[in-house]
Order: sequence, then structure tokens, then C-alpha cells
Amino acid sequence: MSDELKPSPAPLTQIRAAAYRHRLQLILALRVTVSALSSLLIAQVAHLKLPLWAVLTSLIVTQMSLGRSIKVATDYLMGTLAGVAYGGALAILIPHQSEFALFAVLALAIAPLAFIAAFKANFNVLPITAIIVLLVPSMQHVSPVASAMDRVLEVTVGGLIGFLVSVLVFPSRAHALTTDAAADTLELVADALSQLLDHHCGGERPDVREINAKIGAFLTKLNATGAEAEHERTARLTSGPDTGPLLRTLLRLRHDIVILGRAVGCEMPPEVETRLTPSLQTIAPAVGDFLHASGTALRARQAPPSLEAVETAFRAYSDAFGAVRRDGLTRTMSSEDAERFFALGFALEQMREHLKEVHRVVGEWTQN
Repeated sequence: MSDELKPSPAPLTQIRAAAYRHRLQLILALRVTVSALSSLLIAQVAHLKLPLWAVLTSLIVTQMSLGRSIKVATDYLMGTLAGVAYGGALAILIPHQSEFALFAVLALAIAPLAFIAAFKANFNVLPITAIIVLLVPSMQHVSPVASAMDRVLEVTVGGLIGFLVSVLVFPSRAHALTTDAAADTLELVADALSQLLDHHCGGERPDVREINAKIGAFLTKLNATGAEAEHERTARLTSGPDTGPLLRTLLRLRHDIVILGRAVGCEMPPEVETRLTPSLQTIAPAVGDFLHASGTALRARQAPPSLEAVETAFRAYSDAFGAVRRDGLTRTMSSEDAERFFALGFALEQMREHLKEVHRVVGEWTQN
């Protein structure tokens, strides 16, 4: 049936597919909404002076994963307490009834705290809290001590509500997000290897920079979710494995792809090309199948796939590579091509070892 005659998916089916594809974002939107409404309700029942700060704090604390919520809540509460203590001390110890004195005290409050926040971005709340503690008393005609206590209470309520909503309303575990991100990265490495080796065997030249940038972006995301997963482990909210070995293994695979991107495409004598191309053509599908299956195993918490086909493909290439060297067929190559030729062999040998690590860490993750 031609594309023109194929029926288009029903609107309801399209909506369901879009909802599933963006389910994490939809769940986050729901949690943020519940968190904001709940914190506003609690703030009004408790007659807090500024319910706005409870609502804003709950929005800040409610994050994509539980691990990130823990980190944000801890940093925000610590920053608030430090800002309240410093701003309250200035407000109490230094009279600032006049406009000039107020400007001077405000400068003393902002400058050092902004300097500290410049070194620790997660303490950006420091100067903001100090400003609130200094300025709110003159607006609401309350004492600096009362303003400081109100600020701590508002942040505590908002932070507690945000954390509870993150735990109770469709919680997203960072370990599960790490698993998905790692599986996506494995599949991306498989596709990159296929493109690079296909070019080496006569196919079109891929955009190596784009390949490296895309894998780098995925690894950045993976490192962020991995750090959040470790916060969950520290807080004993999950029993998942250590993320370190998995992250390091994927980083090594990315380094292999970078080296391959520099090595592939070198000009080889016809006899060398004839000997090596058949074994090279078997590596990409074998490794690709293994990495895709490893990603599926991670998501499903199943045992890792067999390495037998991968080992067979790499062994065939290693034997052919060694035979080419022994027969002296690389002597007619230019120095640049010979360098890239040996870099290709080195990169593939490194990838062979790193694929064994993939097999091991996938097994560790699926056993938990």
C-alpha cells in the first residue's frame, strides 16, 4: 500500500503516543501543580506572613527526580538559614532608619553573599534571603527577628511540601532515569560505530563532529542523573547499584568513538583493503546488536546479552590485522595513513575491552 493510501493514526492514538513520549514532563507538571496548590493551602491555614515564598520554595524543590529534589531541598534550606542568620545579624546590629544607612547595610548584605554564591551556584539563595530579611521589616512593620523567623518557616513549609509531593505523587527515581539515559547512550554509540566503519569500508563520510557532540550531550545528561541517583543512595531511598562504573564505561566508549573518528578513512593499499574490509564489515553489526541488546537489558533489568558474536568479529579482524603487519603490507603507506591505520587497530582493540566492561556493568545493574 502506498503512503498516500495508508490511513493516518486516529487523533486519540496520536495523543496517547505523545503523552507516553512526554510522560516524564507531564508527571513533573502535575507534581509542580500539586506542590504549589498544597503549599499555598498550608501557608494560608498556618497564617504565614508571605505565602508567596512557601509556594516558590515548593516549586524550586519539586524536581524531575527524587534525587534532584533531595539535593535542591538541602541546598535551598542551608542557603536560607545562612542568609537569614547573616541578614538578621546585620539588621539587628546596624541601625538603618535613614535611607543612606539602609543602602549601606544592603550593600554589606549583598556583596559578601554574592561573592560566596559565585563560587557555589547552588547557594544563589543567600543574597536573596538576606535582602528579604532586611527589607521586609520596613514594609510590614515587623522586627528583624520576626522577619527572619517568618522566612525560615515559609521556606521550611515550602521545602517540606515540595519534597513530600516528589515522594508521593508519581515519584521518578533517578536510578530509573539513569538506566534510560545509559541505554540511549549505548544505542547512540552503536549507531556511531556503524557510520564510522561503513565510511572506512567505502561508504559516505559521516559528520564526526556532530557524532561526538551528540554523544557528549547524552553523557552530560547521564552524569547529571547519575549524581541524582547517588543522592538517593545516600538518603537510602533506593537500593540501586553504584552509578560510577556504568558512567566510566560509557565515557570510555565515547573516547573509542572519538579515536575512531580520527582514524577511519585512511587510504590503504588495495591488498590491505581486500584483507581487512570483510572482517571490518562484521564488527559493526555484531557490536551494534550487542549494544542495542544491552540497552534493552538495562531497561528491562534482564541479564546482559552474550559477547560471543562480538568476540568472533574482533578476533577475525585482529587475525587479519596481524597478518597484514607480518607480511609488511603497510610499508607502502604514507606516514599519516600508517599512523591512522594503527590508530584504527588500537581503537578497535580498546573498544573490544570496553565492551567486556559493558557486559559486566549491565549484569551488575540487572542483578539489583
